[in-house]
Amino acid sequence: MINKKTLKKGFVFTTYEASNRSPFDALFDIFKELITHTSGDFDEAIAWLRELDKEYNLATPEYSIDDFIEDLKKKGYIREEIDPDGNGGISITAKTERAIRQQALDQIFGKIKRSGQGNHRSKSTGIGDEHTGDFRGYQFGDDLDKVSMTESLKNAQISHGIDDFTLSAKDLVIEDTVHKSQMSTVLMIDISHSMILYGEDRITPAKKVAMALAELITTRYPKDTLDIIVFGNDAWRIDIKDLPYLKVGPYHTNTVAGLQLAMDLLRRKRNTNKQIFMITDGKPSCLRLSDGQYYKNSMGLDSHIVNKCYVMAQQARRLHIPITTFMIAQDNYLMQFVRAFTYANQGKAFYTGLKGLGEMIFEDYETNRKKRIRG
Repeated sequence: MINKKTLKKGFVFTTYEASNRSPFDALFDIFKELITHTSGDFDEAIAWLRELDKEYNLATPEYSIDDFIEDLKKKGYIREEIDPDGNGGISITAKTERAIRQQALDQIFGKIKRSGQGNHRSKSTGIGDEHTGDFRGYQFGDDLDKVSMTESLKNAQISHGIDDFTLSAKDLVIEDTVHKSQMSTVLMIDISHSMILYGEDRITPAKKVAMALAELITTRYPKDTLDIIVFGNDAWRIDIKDLPYLKVGPYHTNTVAGLQLAMDLLRRKRNTNKQIFMITDGKPSCLRLSDGQYYKNSMGLDSHIVNKCYVMAQQARRLHIPITTFMIAQDNYLMQFVRAFTYANQGKAFYTGLKGLGEMIFEDYETNRKKRIRG
């Protein structure tokens, strides 16, 4: 006979069962992806959804694509509009724009788990004063007042049990903190024609990263600021709500115009910490001259254009504005240009494909935010 008093409390493991999702939720996740790829074109997104339904049977006899569209209207995700010519159409609402940003945040940043030491490339370390709600294992040198006793005792109980209770260093858990110092970030997105060349869609991942970063900052760091600018032949600022509709144009790449606008925006910020993130896949190939005309050259690296870029990088350095370049290209001569540009600014550069772009930007944003850049 088993003595129940000798049994220790433990965990009961059962077979994982996925939670039941409504037909609307399942289709809505796919719809948000499609509306991002179509730059907010509802009709095109629904056409794609119907094609996918034919191939994968996404809908059911009880819940059709037409039922899904009706629910989108009832829930306030789409609205019917009439243009000045009297033609009717359907467009997405601000509620959908927010849902798309939230999905991008979950896809790109939601899967990132904090490790013990991490892989941040930072010149200094420090102790923060703002709790994040994230936990990590204790490391030598951590302040003892940062130890979470509740989590640590729970670890000790799981590891050793009640009868042989021992609290060891391996059981200790630290609650992560960050500095309350504010950060002003400008995110530059290249919308030149090369962002959709060679059969590769590079603009959609760039949009997703921008939406995820915007949602992260507005929800987790509401005192931080994020300005988003796009650059082709010229550069201009866009609102967060405009991101789902962003498209590539028949443009060259005026990197100088983008940097000028980014620095103008950051000069107006009172925050000490300022930075520029630049996502681009091509070489600078355009300048706007003082008379308003455009100087363009797509053949190789034009020294006149490139030298202007170096001048802008040096100006940003004097203003204590680091520039982090995310280069979606692997051409050797372009990498040489980015290295020289980065040296002029004393910033950073990542040579990357589209995979992992969001994670890298997240890591760099978090790292830079913890630094106190003295102007």
